[in-house]
Amino acid sequence: MKIETSSYLQMIRPKLQQLLNELLADYDYVSILAQDSVSRRYSVSKSGTMLGADEMLTGRGVVVKVYDGKGYSEYSFNQVNEEELAFAAKALKENLVPLAGSLPEGVRESDYRILADTPCTFHESTSCKKHPRELGDEAIVALLDRISRAGRAMDSRVLNCGATFQYQQYSKMFLSRNRDMVQDIMWANGYISAAASNGEKVENGMKAFSGLCGAELLDQMEAGLEETVNTALELLNSQPMVPGEYECICTPEVTGMIVHEAFGHGVEMDMFVKKRALAEEYVGKYVASPLVTMHDGASAANESATFFFDDEGVLAHDTVVIDHGILKQGISDLQTAMHLGTEPTGNGRRQSFDHKAYTRMTNTFFEGGTDSYEDMVKSISYGFQLEHATSGMEDPKNWGIQCMVNIAREIKDGAFTGRIFSPIVLTGYVPDLLKSISMVSNEVVLSGVGFCGKGYKEWVKVSDGGPYIKAKIRLG
Repeated sequence: MKIETSSYLQMIRPKLQQLLNELLADYDYVSILAQDSVSRRYSVSKSGTMLGADEMLTGRGVVVKVYDGKGYSEYSFNQVNEEELAFAAKALKENLVPLAGSLPEGVRESDYRILADTPCTFHESTSCKKHPRELGDEAIVALLDRISRAGRAMDSRVLNCGATFQYQQYSKMFLSRNRDMVQDIMWANGYISAAASNGEKVENGMKAFSGLCGAELLDQMEAGLEETVNTALELLNSQPMVPGEYECICTPEVTGMIVHEAFGHGVEMDMFVKKRALAEEYVGKYVASPLVTMHDGASAANESATFFFDDEGVLAHDTVVIDHGILKQGISDLQTAMHLGTEPTGNGRRQSFDHKAYTRMTNTFFEGGTDSYEDMVKSISYGFQLEHATSGMEDPKNWGIQCMVNIAREIKDGAFTGRIFSPIVLTGYVPDLLKSISMVSNEVVLSGVGFCGKGYKEWVKVSDGGPYIKAKIRLG
């Protein structure tokens, strides 16, 4: 079924159109972005049941942008009535637009050109097979409870098993002189976690699920329960890693973490403006193996970071960042693109209507190759398969990498030995790691369970992934 549009946005449309027309009498460019979103989160474990709205992902509001001939000013509000609309127009004209004239000493105003406002009118929606609202809170909690209880009953060493389901449905409307665009989108996430103990230590397993979908994701979660519990039990026999550089196979989720943390943040071009990204100096140069082609874009895949236009009214893109090892371009929001003289890539994203738009990743991944997974394993004389990515840190200015994974499976003479090591830290210099990629599988998997922050704030939904890759990686 198609995701239905917001009746609230349709109700306020005439008032916003009136405000747009009034402002266009004074300004050459005006745009209005209106959003209506709702999200619910359900969690069940041995310790109890929780459900309710996610405040960060639920809300209604409007942001208005105007161009005064030199730069842009924005004003946001969440009450749409005659009084608030009049106040918004006044605030822009009397307070925000003249603000550049009172900048502190040493701070100068940049001049920006007027945005292109090519005609575009559409209304697009994603689909789901089973809407969470129609399934109902009681049924969702019952399903999660069944998963939790089944996980706890699988083995006497299991201390707890938790199941979480979350979804967001949002509608956005973008209006300007020549644009009238609406999008209605739903994504869903799920998690199963298991804690196990052998009396000496406690280990945790987790499996995540995501999609541009609805409550049908719960069926996938039930199917993944056994794997989650077995991971926690396996880790009870894990050993500490001996630091060194090894031949490694990265599963798609670990590949995705490397794509996102090691390189994705480094090509967010607002960092070029601030001179905080080494990637700016390497455009047109080899930064990876010729086997590597990297994409980012809301239209590049169907995952939880997919949308039809960004929060500045730029249509979704599929941007080729790396083409067969050569860095071709970065990703950008509108203001960054104007500053650098490049084309915007549809990556201007806001945490919510009352936050600034920043350059943010969307669906970020490596393309698949031609190697079979079986041949990749057989090619390793001694090394590891890295699984269960947990966290990572980026360093766009120096291209350092530090990522965590939960499992390294030992491979010797082209076969798994059954020994596993945990926890694992991946470190190194990003181009060294990417240039060492020697095999790439033909299977590509993306996951969209995470949120990405801009300096521990400005959270937006992202997805990442790719194929299995073989590379030389420093582990510790």
